[in-house]
Amino acid sequence: MKKVIDWSLAEFSHLPWRKNRSLYNTLVSEIMLQQTTVGTVVNKFDPFIKKFPTIKKLAEAKEEDVLMAWEGLGYYRRARNLHKAAQTIAQNFKGVIPKDFDQLISIPGIGDYTANALLSIGHNERALAIDANIERVLARYYGVEDKTALQLKKYFKEEFKGNFLRRMNSWGPRSFHEAIMDLGRTYCQAKKVDCESCPIKTGCVARKNDNPLSIPKIIKKKDENFELILLRVISKKGKKLLAYKKDKSEWLSDQWEVPTFVLKTNDKSLKQYPKAPFKKYKEIGIFKSAITKYKIQNIVVEVEDIDRFVDTRFRYIDSSKSHLSTATKKALKHL
Repeated sequence: MKKVIDWSLAEFSHLPWRKNRSLYNTLVSEIMLQQTTVGTVVNKFDPFIKKFPTIKKLAEAKEEDVLMAWEGLGYYRRARNLHKAAQTIAQNFKGVIPKDFDQLISIPGIGDYTANALLSIGHNERALAIDANIERVLARYYGVEDKTALQLKKYFKEEFKGNFLRRMNSWGPRSFHEAIMDLGRTYCQAKKVDCESCPIKTGCVARKNDNPLSIPKIIKKKDENFELILLRVISKKGKKLLAYKKDKSEWLSDQWEVPTFVLKTNDKSLKQYPKAPFKKYKEIGIFKSAITKYKIQNIVVEVEDIDRFVDTRFRYIDSSKSHLSTATKKALKHL
């Protein structure tokens, strides 16, 4: 384990959340890194911290400002979760991130993984934060096969109580976690491996058996996918754009979106958007996107008299000062 820790320290100690360590920085980086690559987070982390340098500053910020600072990271629910967590920590814990697991998971926006990451990486205490990289590397190293995702996590939690816990102090909880995460991002990826460069190749069962890409074998539920064609309507008055702020029940809630209508879909239960109220329009562009189980073709049109087809939620806004949905930004590029 010392080899991989030394390698990690040599290669990745420059990451901004490691270079300038604090519990707050760890909280922000861990939530940013969920479902986002390190390369993307590196470019967004420092500007975000500069804008919201403390728990107190983040807690006091308007949600709209937090979402705008989050742009480029995607999965905006994480930004809202981070904001709620900061508000709760400011109100209930006097702005100090607690060290107790039960207190941590009582905070909205902080689940088991983030709580364990704050303990192990933030506080450098014995705890096991199992993300996808750690799960994959350990499964390959120990040759753990044929487990469901839930069974795999349970297996490593049980192992942690024994082998890992006894050796964690000598490794250092923080160094162990960051080294294995780094290994999973570089040499031991889900669909690509470089076993010869791996610092712990000697003891790896998957390498010895010449089957690293087949481990872990996760049984996944087959999801049904749907096709969706949407009409994205751009309507402007001067420099202002007609849009509405999406509510909590809609995709990408709290973001501003242009009038959007369904032209065609094979999902009869879809209620996110109304059907298109007109059939004749002049197309100015097309782009593709995807969300959850939908593959979307977006047709962009510009219409001047769209007001009569929309409800009272719509108003003309200054788009430069509003948190626009990604689809709206892409639609505007076709003007």
